[in-house]
Amino acid sequence: MRRVCGRFQIADAASNLQGIKDIFLLKGILPAVSTQTPETASPVASPAVKEISIAHSPDSDDAFMFYGLATNKIRVPGYRFTHTLCDIETLNRRARDEAFYDVSAISFHAYPYVQENYTLMGCGGSVGEGYGPMVVSNRKMEPGELDRIRVAIPGTLTTAYLALKIFNPKIETQVVPFDQIIPEILAGKYDAGLIIHEGQLTYTTNGLHKIIDLGVWWRETTGLVLPLGGNAIRRSLGAKSHKIISKALRDSINHALDHREEALEYAMQFARDLDTGLASKFVSMYVNERTLDYGADGREAIRKLLDLGHERGVIPISPKVDFVD
Repeated sequence: MRRVCGRFQIADAASNLQGIKDIFLLKGILPAVSTQTPETASPVASPAVKEISIAHSPDSDDAFMFYGLATNKIRVPGYRFTHTLCDIETLNRRARDEAFYDVSAISFHAYPYVQENYTLMGCGGSVGEGYGPMVVSNRKMEPGELDRIRVAIPGTLTTAYLALKIFNPKIETQVVPFDQIIPEILAGKYDAGLIIHEGQLTYTTNGLHKIIDLGVWWRETTGLVLPLGGNAIRRSLGAKSHKIISKALRDSINHALDHREEALEYAMQFARDLDTGLASKFVSMYVNERTLDYGADGREAIRKLLDLGHERGVIPISPKVDFVD
């Protein structure tokens, strides 16, 4: 189960070294001692640096879009960004239970639960253009048979789960870490599983059969893209920081799209056994023009998904969707 979240810092200008020292201090590798003496201390206070905590999943598509910020290709004077990498269901729950990070990747399903503390950013999201999470099995079956078996799911706050429950609310589910769903099916512990991330491209190599692609079903049902995940930003940061941080993320995405080869090479370290060709395909599926801006129909799809989830009783809270750009 991937529940250990990795943390690193990037900063503007010359503060990279200090960011590395900060990590060592947090891990207890360096003692927390002052590096200044009365002789070396500057009498002039340095400009205040605003630290912004950002959290996203350790996936190749997220790594690709954050490439510019993570490698300091994109710099924001006066801001230091602390990055945490953690699986999406853990991020959903931390946003809901603690409002922990200033900016956090979340599943759109989780948004109504965090909407009092967060608003959605207008960039950085992933949508399925006629594709999305899939239910797979070690045997062939029809979608109508799913309510007779138990399906492994990656979390009850994931958009994949929401779409599955809108498709058929009678399906019995059991939470399993997303990267263990395929192994658990192969071990015979579950008859089927709801897969996200790179599993959408690799399930056939394990001899599994696709029962339903929820992205295809959603488009056939609504005519819309399936919005899967986005970035939420803390409301309390205020309009000025919202604008600055949104521009930084959009610039980072643009930089990755403009320098695709370098960004993909960086993202490969998070590709979870995908070869370069499959990793490139996966990144293209979820980092594209829609990532820069959902578009009017993309924003409509987010509202439609959450409103329908509320109407069907999956989401107990009335969604109030708003964006910052």
